[in-house]
Amino acid sequence: MEKIKVRDSVGATLIHDMTQIIPGVVKGPRFRKGHVIREEDIPVLLSMGKEHIYVWDQKPDLIHENEAAERLAQAVAGSGLILDEPKEGKITLTAAYDGLLYSSEEGILALNTLEGVILSTRHNHYPVKKHDKIAGTRVVPLMIEEKIILEAEETAKAFSSPILEVRPLKPFKVGLIITGSEVFHGRIKDKFGPVLRSKVENWGSTILDLKFSNDDVTMIQNSIHDQLALGAEMILVSGGMSVDPDDVTPTAIKEIGAELVTYGAPVLPGAMFLLAYIGNVPIMGLPGCVMYAKTTAFDLIAPRILTGERLTRRDIVKLGSGGLCLECPVCTYPHCAFGK
Repeated sequence: MEKIKVRDSVGATLIHDMTQIIPGVVKGPRFRKGHVIREEDIPVLLSMGKEHIYVWDQKPDLIHENEAAERLAQAVAGSGLILDEPKEGKITLTAAYDGLLYSSEEGILALNTLEGVILSTRHNHYPVKKHDKIAGTRVVPLMIEEKIILEAEETAKAFSSPILEVRPLKPFKVGLIITGSEVFHGRIKDKFGPVLRSKVENWGSTILDLKFSNDDVTMIQNSIHDQLALGAEMILVSGGMSVDPDDVTPTAIKEIGAELVTYGAPVLPGAMFLLAYIGNVPIMGLPGCVMYAKTTAFDLIAPRILTGERLTRRDIVKLGSGGLCLECPVCTYPHCAFGK
C-alpha cells in the first residue's frame, strides 16, 4: 500500500470501505472499496478525520480484507447459511430458513487462534428464524498474508462436519400420552395436552394421537405400543415423573424394553426429564414443570431431536453449563443465557 495525502488523492481508488460516524445520526460506510476519489469528496474525508488514504500496492503474498473475509465465510459455512456482500471488510452469514444452529466450538476456537482471523457466532444449538444473523467473519489487518487464510481453510476442512450450519426441524408425527389418575378419571381438566400441542405444532410437527392413562405401568405401556402401531415417530409421556411411589411413568418406559439414555437432566426447570429410544423412535418422559414453566429441559432437547440428531447421555449432561433458567417475569428465550 502507498500512503498519500487526501488533498492530493483526486483520481485515486480506495482499497477499503471508509466508515463515517456521526453520533446519533449515522455509522456506516461513507465510501466503498473501489470508489474513485473526486474533488467534492475531499471535504467529506477531512471531516471524517482522514488526512491520508492508502492506494493499492499489490503484493503476491497478500490479499485484501474483503477477499479474506469472504474466503473465511465460505470455509466455515455449511447448509442453511447465506453469505452477504463484503461490508467494511466483514462478511455476515444469515439463516436461509428456520431451524437450529449447529456450530463447532472446537472449530471456532481453532480458527480464532490464527493470527488476524476473526469468526464470531451465536451459541451452539441456538433456535433461529430465516434471515437471522448467525455469524460474522473478518480479518484484523487491511491486508493479510494469504498463507494464513489458506491455513484457515485447511483447518475448517479438518473437521468432519461444517463449522457452522443451520439444520431445519423435520415434521414428526408425535404420539402424546397424558398420565395421572386425576385426569384419567375426569376429576380435573387436562392442562398438559394443550401446552404440548402448542409446542409441537410451533416446531412444525403434528399430534398423531392423544391418549390418557391411569397411573398403571401396564396401561402406560399399552398406550406406548398403540402409538407405535399408529406410526408415531416421537412419543411424549407427560406426568408421573417424580420419585413418588405413585409416579410410575419412568418404570413403564424402562421396563417396556426401551434403550434408556437418561432419567434426569442437569437443567432447572426439567431435572426429572427422561429420554429413551425404542428403535429409532424417541420417547420423552416430561415432568410437571413442562406444563407451567415457559421454558424447560424439554425446549432444549426436543428441537435437537427434531433435526434428526440422536442424543446421548453426554449430550444431556453437557446442558448443565447454562442449564439454569432465571425464571424471568417475562420469558425472552432464546435471547437469554438459558441453554447456552
